[in-house]
Amino acid sequence: MLTELDKKIIRELQDGLPLVSRPFEVMAKKLGITGDELLARVREFIGSGVIRRFGAAVRHQDLGYVANAVVMWRVPADRVEEVGQAMAGFAEISHCYLRSCPPEWRHNLFTVLHGLTREECVQAAARISRAVGLDDYQLVFSTAELKKSSMRYFE
Repeated sequence: MLTELDKKIIRELQDGLPLVSRPFEVMAKKLGITGDELLARVREFIGSGVIRRFGAAVRHQDLGYVANAVVMWRVPADRVEEVGQAMAGFAEISHCYLRSCPPEWRHNLFTVLHGLTREECVQAAARISRAVGLDDYQLVFSTAELKKSSMRYFE
């Protein structure tokens, strides 16, 4: 059973971490506990499965990267691991996914690529294509940024 303090901690965590050098200290102060107490409780939440995932969402458009494309790649099965690792190493790529697709669908590896302009994305995809030795790919540009939000608890 979660205590009232546990619920307050969860409410505080779901608002995101403050952009300071010691975010848990700032949050703990708001909660009336120490940073060590907060971190210990967060570790317990993770260990018990109360918190299953702790991640960050970067709002790339706020950073000036307004051109975004999903790049669909056709990668031979015996090269998927090698190519996926290589592509994930490119700074322009934020996501790299292998998907099972129906036989009539040619592409099996998907990357999300960000740039300052559409042309920059096209050039980056061409550079990545040359680097991994694959030329069967297609870019699909996003037309709008959808709202990113997580579940909210104990509101």
